[in-house]
Amino acid sequence: MTGRAAELKYLDDFYGKSGSQILVVYGQSHIGKKALLRDFVKNRPCCYYMARPCSEREHRLRLGAAAGLGEEKEEGFASIISDMWKQKGNGKKILIIDEFQNIVKVSQDFIKEVAAGLHGAASGPEILVILCSSLVGWVENSMVSKLGKAAYSLSGLYKIKELEFQSIKEYFPRFNGAQCVEAFAVLGGMPGLWQYFDDTLTIRENICRNILNPSAFLHDQAERFVEAGLRETGVYNTILAALASGRQKLNELYLYTGFSRAKISVYLKTLMELEMVEKIFSFDSDGRDNARKGIYRIRNHFVNFCFTFLYPNRGKLFSMSAEEYYDTYIAPKFGRYTEEYYKKVCKQYIAGLNRTGTLPLSCVKMGEWAGKTGDIDIVAQDNGGRTLIGQCSWEPSSFSYGNYRLLLLCAKRARIRPDYVCLFSSGSFDERLSEEAEKSENLLLFGPDRI
Repeated sequence: MTGRAAELKYLDDFYGKSGSQILVVYGQSHIGKKALLRDFVKNRPCCYYMARPCSEREHRLRLGAAAGLGEEKEEGFASIISDMWKQKGNGKKILIIDEFQNIVKVSQDFIKEVAAGLHGAASGPEILVILCSSLVGWVENSMVSKLGKAAYSLSGLYKIKELEFQSIKEYFPRFNGAQCVEAFAVLGGMPGLWQYFDDTLTIRENICRNILNPSAFLHDQAERFVEAGLRETGVYNTILAALASGRQKLNELYLYTGFSRAKISVYLKTLMELEMVEKIFSFDSDGRDNARKGIYRIRNHFVNFCFTFLYPNRGKLFSMSAEEYYDTYIAPKFGRYTEEYYKKVCKQYIAGLNRTGTLPLSCVKMGEWAGKTGDIDIVAQDNGGRTLIGQCSWEPSSFSYGNYRLLLLCAKRARIRPDYVCLFSSGSFDERLSEEAEKSENLLLFGPDRI
């Protein structure tokens, strides 16, 4: 699977441990958990069970049937675990229970029984039980308290994270660099969504065909993201719509939504637990007075795209074609939207250079600086306090010397003294800036061919 070598190695190493174990693997929907696990279990004896919402008795019946113990034979979870591999040969076995939180909700003793089943099968083949979940917030904030002492039976906890930009380039070999950035801006690092784009089409054609088309799977997917883990979807949709419209501070959200600040804070916390929203903190510097504080933004690329471009005007698709809708409501602002994610691509590129030791300093922390009169897209620092700053431009025109001077002015307001300046452009750099870079080893220019 593209970009998952480290995750496969982790699972392989875990599988190689002696004894039976229970491993929790979790990550957002469409992050690629199933594809990763399919690769992992190739040529290994495996049983897979999808735990949909139902009663405890139904789970026992369905899990038993998946394990080959009979369609209507009801056994306890412990018996199912201990009996399921008796006729399956030698070697370590794998049991995957997907969305296992649906069993935990109706069976308080589920994990306890699974552990007992592993103990009961001690004289037989070793078993690796993988409990999978898409509810990131529940796993990280509620699971342990829900399981109680049974949580001590868990052998490990492994989070599957979004893939970086480099992987989307590998997944869509026919896209050029700009198209890859645009696809990343729309779909993010979720390979489960990538499968709905076709790299023989333009980005515009993909959006029209696979998002704006009311019969397409992705058309309502952002709302399904929200509905999957939340109850009061109307409140969350309102907050997400406000964030997508550029209202990023708590007071701006209060004025737009009419909800109390306390209520908004609670709902934002929930959205952050679900990794749908993030809070932005400016890089810590002496220029705190000039920094914007308490900035929120939508973290999930696809949710942000849909709440920015589809949610406010969806009704227009009743009378407009997808192509007309795109040209009217998406095309005028799509470049500015993409630029925000081009900054993320550039940060990942700098982090990659840092990992390989090809930066002029070894960064130990990296962030951004959100100023009241201007931002710095990248701020990185080493243990000795040496600092690198960066600015990213997605404009088709060349990166100007004037923009470079504005960056230095922002650094002055942030009270940051840069040792190195990195400038990223999807186009070119003007002549004066190019001449400046030739004279100075501290000014680094990265054009589209580098990214």
